[in-house]
Amino acid sequence: MTINSTHPLILARRNDSERRRDRVLDALERFRADDQEITVSAVARAAGVDRSFLYRHNDLRSRILAAADEPQPPSSSSTRPSRQSLLADLANLRAHNERLRHQNAKITKRLSEVLGEQVFHDAGLTPTNEIANLRNRVAELEQQLLDCKQDLHDRDDDSPPPAPPTGT
Repeated sequence: MTINSTHPLILARRNDSERRRDRVLDALERFRADDQEITVSAVARAAGVDRSFLYRHNDLRSRILAAADEPQPPSSSSTRPSRQSLLADLANLRAHNERLRHQNAKITKRLSEVLGEQVFHDAGLTPTNEIANLRNRVAELEQQLLDCKQDLHDRDDDSPPPAPPTGT
């Protein structure tokens, strides 16, 4: 192909791009006028273009993102909450949810302990504090046994050696 034969294709491509750009800008203005939430996806959908078109044209995407970040002017006719207030509510609810999750975990642990003690009591088993007392008593008795073994060993060391056997 020569330069002359590709010129109409290039021109058509540029015209198509310009028409898409105009549709994007018109959609953005409609979103602003209607006080709708502005996102890249929503503007692309309203303009009838693919999102990749907006990502290839950084100036358009930057305009959309700047418009999305602009605070919405308070309107007496609009009772819709702003995007920022919704995000703030979401952050507060997530923090509240986290606090409730920790509180729930503490309550569940304590309930498990209380129910465990109740089961021991209802079954007539030894309560946990008596088990600890018994373990301490076992440890004391084991220590006494070791002491007695040591005393016995010391006595064996202190006694005279046995007499050699006599031969007859």
